[in-house]
Amino acid sequence: MQRRYDDFFMEESLTSDLTEEQSKQLHDLLGNVELSLLYKASVHGYKASAFHKRCDREGPTLLVAYNHSDYIFGGYTSVDYTRNEQYITDEEAFLFSFQGKFPVYIKVNSGHYARYGNAGMPNFGQQLYFCKNNQPVVYIRGGKSFSFNAERFYGNDTVLTECEVYKVKQNLQTKEKPWRNIRWTSIRRDELMQMMRDHKPLVTSVSRVRILMIGPVGAGKSSFFNSINSIFAGHVTNKAMSGSAGTSLTTQFRTYPVKDGREGKPLPFVLCDTMGLEEQSGAGLDIEDISSILQGHVPDRYKFNPMVPFQPDEYKASRPASLQEKIHCVVYVIDASKISLMSDKLEEKLAVIHREISSLGIPQMVLMTKVDEACPYVEKDLYIIYLNSYIKSKVQEVSSRLGVPVSCVLPVKNYSQELELELNCDILLLAALQQMLRLADDYLDDVDVI
Repeated sequence: MQRRYDDFFMEESLTSDLTEEQSKQLHDLLGNVELSLLYKASVHGYKASAFHKRCDREGPTLLVAYNHSDYIFGGYTSVDYTRNEQYITDEEAFLFSFQGKFPVYIKVNSGHYARYGNAGMPNFGQQLYFCKNNQPVVYIRGGKSFSFNAERFYGNDTVLTECEVYKVKQNLQTKEKPWRNIRWTSIRRDELMQMMRDHKPLVTSVSRVRILMIGPVGAGKSSFFNSINSIFAGHVTNKAMSGSAGTSLTTQFRTYPVKDGREGKPLPFVLCDTMGLEEQSGAGLDIEDISSILQGHVPDRYKFNPMVPFQPDEYKASRPASLQEKIHCVVYVIDASKISLMSDKLEEKLAVIHREISSLGIPQMVLMTKVDEACPYVEKDLYIIYLNSYIKSKVQEVSSRLGVPVSCVLPVKNYSQELELELNCDILLLAALQQMLRLADDYLDDVDVI
């Protein structure tokens, strides 16, 4: 049995059911806060009157529920609980569920109410009700405020064994040491951009480094190209088709050069976009197609057919591709908010791809996207990404699951809904691109040039 994390909480008369590790993970999600236990159903009763007596007008709170299937889940709201019979708008509200070691974070959908304030027990979006009708149960009804799957969220086990509500108090900002050093200045952004312009591949026969992006559907491969293109264009662009469809929007193999401004010369790298990976066979990018891309046989704008792998024509099949045409670095693009939800089938497919690429000696790294969706603290301020231990834990998790060194996992935020460029976003994206070019140099430095 895990040790209880009792001494953390301010009110000694109440004991939390969270373990030390679970409490730490929730702290990583919330940032530099102090939690104090206000309400515990097993002590105060599953009664709305007891809940409101202890929790009303206490500021931001975190609800944590437990069920018989050992699921731990709940929600955060930054707005006071009251009994005012009004819809509550709270853009900071989110749901969470421990699925494995780490909590999965589900933010409130834009344009929807986060809660409804009344005299009953707490609800989120009038969609998820805790202790409804003063009973130890969780109840779900249709709604659009939060997008979650009941089976994954709480195992479809509606009977609660406990329900706790914590007051969330922001601590004064302390001087913390970042787990990675980075300079968040416009000077540094300009330096990184100049490094890209001045970069020269180590082999003279290669004029531009070719970087292959591989990842699940919707992870942000095309968005990364759009983001890099935006930085050098000086404004947000959407040249490559990107979005959040359930199936891959990219159906062709595309090679995207990036120009240094609208009229500028091409920069010394090409970002190669592929169809998204899917866990089932016969869907998404085929592993045999990846091998053909790595060897430089697949032409730009080749349309993928998941049922039939790429077949080079006789002329191309009879001659090896030049080093210029081959891939020099492979980047796995992984959604930070979905790492813990990655299926076994998809992880197995990525492992097969990893082995194939490793056998060719091509360097590999991970671009961990959507960090703002993975952690609300980082969403508020991208600047603290390398102070945030939750993001650090996600970097370590994806490193372990994909077999890539931690130093080769770079967290970023792509441009998606912004209209203007942002300094901190640019610096993270350019730092990731710099790492790709360095890895490509390592490959070219080691390759036998004929």
